[in-house]
Amino acid sequence: MANMFALILAIATLLTGIIWCVDKFKWAPARRIKYAEAQAQIGNIADNGTEVKALKQPGWVETAASVFPVLAVVFVVRSFVYEPFQIPSGSMMPTLLIGDFILVEKFAYGIKDPITQTTLIPTGHPKRGDIAVFKYPKEPSLDYIKRVVGLPGDRVTYDPQSKTVTVNPSCNQAKYCDKALPVTYSDIEPSEFIQTFNGFDGNETGNGFWHVSQGESMQGGLRLATRKETLGDVTHNILLVTEAQSQAGMYYQQPGQPQSSWIVPQGEYFMMGDNRDNSADSRYWGFVPEKNLVGKATAIWMSFEKQEGEWPTGVRLSRIGGIH
Repeated sequence: MANMFALILAIATLLTGIIWCVDKFKWAPARRIKYAEAQAQIGNIADNGTEVKALKQPGWVETAASVFPVLAVVFVVRSFVYEPFQIPSGSMMPTLLIGDFILVEKFAYGIKDPITQTTLIPTGHPKRGDIAVFKYPKEPSLDYIKRVVGLPGDRVTYDPQSKTVTVNPSCNQAKYCDKALPVTYSDIEPSEFIQTFNGFDGNETGNGFWHVSQGESMQGGLRLATRKETLGDVTHNILLVTEAQSQAGMYYQQPGQPQSSWIVPQGEYFMMGDNRDNSADSRYWGFVPEKNLVGKATAIWMSFEKQEGEWPTGVRLSRIGGIH
C-alpha cells in the first residue's frame, strides 16, 4: 500500500510537471503571441475582453500548473527526507504507543528510489538500538517498525525464561563468538499499562493496552511489567508479560543453529519489539535485508489516544517530541 501511494504520487507529480513545463515554455508564449496579434488588429487599443480571452489558461491547465509545485515538494520530502508514519499496534510499547504519529528519516540508511527501494546513494547503516521502519520481508507491501538488536555477523540469543538478550558481535560460521556486547537489565517492576485479552486460556490474544495508574485495576486485564534494557550505549524501557508462556517453539529456526539463537547474515539485521511478549519480530520470522530498510524513526509529531482498529478518543500532546 505504501509503495502504491509512492507510485501514485510520482505519477501525479510527473504528469502535472509535464503540463507545467509545456504551459510555461510553449502554451503561455503562444497565448502571448495571440494576444499581441489581437492588439495589432484593433490598433493597439487594449480590449479587456480580448485580453482576458487571449491570455487565460484553460481550467485544467491552471489546476495542474498550480498543483505541481505542491506535489513536487511533497514528493521530494516524503521520498528522500522525512515520511510520516502511524503506529498501528502496541509492539513497540512503551517507547511508541498506538496512535503515535512519527517522522521517519528517509536518508538515514541511504537515499533510495521511492518506488523500487533501490539504494541510489549510501548514507549510513543501522546501529544497535535504532528504531527502524522496514518492509516486512514476508510481505513487502507492509511497513513494520522495530528496534535494531543484531547487526550483520552478530550472534543473537534470546532466553524466553529470563526474557533477556545476549549479543555477540562479529560472529560467523568460522569464528567462535566469545566477546559479548554489554546488555544489562534493571529490576522488573509493574508498568503503567494493563493489557486486555480476547480470551485467557494460555493462548490468549491481546486486544487492548490501557494506561492505568498503579494501584488500580481493570476487569479482564493483566498489568504488564517493565524494566530498562541497556543495549550497548542505548538504554530504553521494555514491557513484559511475566505470566506469558514460552513461545520458543514458534521461533524461527536458523539452519545449523540451536533454538533461540541466530547468526545474522551479512547485509541483514535482527529486529525486536520493545513490547517483548507482544511483538512478532525476527525471533519468529527471521532477518531484515538491508534493501527493506525504509528509515530511522526520529520524532513523534502527533499522538492520539486510541486502541488498535478503533477511532481516537483524545490527544496526547505531552508525547510530541523526540523518541527515546
